[in-house]
Amino acid sequence: MAKIMVVEDEGVIRQLLMEELKKWQFEVFGTTDFQEVFEDFQTQEPQLILLDINLPVFDGYYWCRKIREVSQVPIIFISSRNTNMDMIMAMNMGADDFVTKPFEIDVLIAKINALLRRSYNYSSGTTETLSHNGLTLNVDNSTAEVAETVIDLSKNEYRLLYILLKNQGKILSREKLLRALWDDERFVDDNTLTVNINRLRRKIDQAGLTGYIETKVGQGYLIP
Repeated sequence: MAKIMVVEDEGVIRQLLMEELKKWQFEVFGTTDFQEVFEDFQTQEPQLILLDINLPVFDGYYWCRKIREVSQVPIIFISSRNTNMDMIMAMNMGADDFVTKPFEIDVLIAKINALLRRSYNYSSGTTETLSHNGLTLNVDNSTAEVAETVIDLSKNEYRLLYILLKNQGKILSREKLLRALWDDERFVDDNTLTVNINRLRRKIDQAGLTGYIETKVGQGYLIP
């Protein structure tokens, strides 16, 4: 049973969320001291975090960034702020998904289950590596290597690189990549894919491989 940490300062919404999650057999912990979010995370060791943006003391972006310094635990932002900039900020801070209030609980549960499957079923018992053109992807620990440089990847960055390497030389459409990353791409803003691709490119560039992922305008992306 996965443990989910709910970081939501509106008590009614927090309680409703926790009750619904318990109905789906999740173990749930709700933060109530919003100066201790990071300490709660370290103590509770959740498998997934639902994180609001507008919080007392520090906002959700701050806590996401702080958690990302030590962990790649899946994080879904839940917020009434729904501009493209909010979504881009969330992804740049390392979030895995963004859900806008008000939301359908069934959609949220589907996203949670999909993210848990992607995050915790991928690396069990495998020592597979994928190598191409100076880059090696370690499937067992979700890192990439260029020469002596180790690249730490978020779950979405890892999955993008994995899919592109598995289809090396083939153009993958944005729709196909969205389907591979999220079970139902209708609920994902298209900017989410752009942010993840750009972040992955930047990390590979910084490791010394420029232009590793190509954009084919109107078609998609590929690793040539």
